[in-house]
Amino acid sequence: MKQFVIAAALLGAAASAHAVDAAKAQDIANKNACMGCHQIDKKLVGPAYKDVAAKYKGDKNALATLTAKVKNGGSGVWGPVPMPANSGVSDADLKTVVEWVLAGAPAK
Repeated sequence: MKQFVIAAALLGAAASAHAVDAAKAQDIANKNACMGCHQIDKKLVGPAYKDVAAKYKGDKNALATLTAKVKNGGSGVWGPVPMPANSGVSDADLKTVVEWVLAGAPAK
């Protein structure tokens, strides 16, 4: 029983350490014009963030893949409209937003 309690405490600590800061992520997305092409739950110019989360669910490389895609831009994954590069956004901010998207873009 003691081992279960310790394991549960460690798991809880790990989960809270990786908690998504939805308010910060949405603020970053708004300041960098992400929301001009994306919405949380519906396709606009680009895919809905919930659709992106569903597509990459269970993909252990999703964070790295999407961070590179957002930073460098690209096309062909969601249709013919290219994703512009966002090289001016810091790596930390990109990671925050991509983690939020992969979490299903929960509301702040």
